[in-house]
Amino acid sequence: MVVGTLEVRLLVRESRTLKDKRQVVRSVLDRVRAGFNVSAAEVDTHDDVKVATLGFAAVGFEHAAVQHVLQQIADALRKHPVAEYLGGEVSVGGEVV
Repeated sequence: MVVGTLEVRLLVRESRTLKDKRQVVRSVLDRVRAGFNVSAAEVDTHDDVKVATLGFAAVGFEHAAVQHVLQQIADALRKHPVAEYLGGEVSVGGEVV
């Protein structure tokens, strides 16, 4: 079993309140969960109105497959119309016994 994580930072330019930000974050998390079958959550910058830090976790049998799914998520977030992709980090571990 191979476990991989992706942590990304998004800028929500149009957000004026935490409620505005939460709506965008909820939408992003729901779409990614449904489209890629991964776990997802806001993991940092909870009180920042403009910046969202999101974490994604994927589990699979092969290192390359997990890496590919996380890279696809990062690519999809780069194209998001409301949230600007500021950067991200993918980490895929070895086999877990």
